[in-house]
Amino acid sequence: QVQLVESGGGLVQPGGSLTLSCTASERSRRYALGWFRQAPGKEREFVASLNVLGVKIAYSDSMKGRCTVSRESAGNTIHMRIDNLKPEDTAVYYCAAADRNIFNAPTDISFYDYWGQGAQVTVSS
Repeated sequence: QVQLVESGGGLVQPGGSLTLSCTASERSRRYALGWFRQAPGKEREFVASLNVLGVKIAYSDSMKGRCTVSRESAGNTIHMRIDNLKPEDTAVYYCAAADRNIFNAPTDISFYDYWGQGAQVTVSS
């Protein structure tokens, strides 16, 4: 079973940028990887995803134009940079892995069976 570890969360001022990283324990390319977030009192929501090859990418509407995800060539680490952060971006950000529909960039949370522990991102002045 793959294990996922996020890093890079923290406190950021509005308008600032942040990069989150996620490393999977397995070295082989077997998973599509995604980012989700959950704010207090809200459901977990899709942020961005990449397919197993890292060439098909999807973003939520709220992230289009200010979010960039990439996958390292070895395949088991992804990075997500978010620019122009807003207070409403405050949430726990989770990395997730899907072993189904891997050649697409799944946006549906139901495809993801493996989750990291989450990284807190707080946007505040």
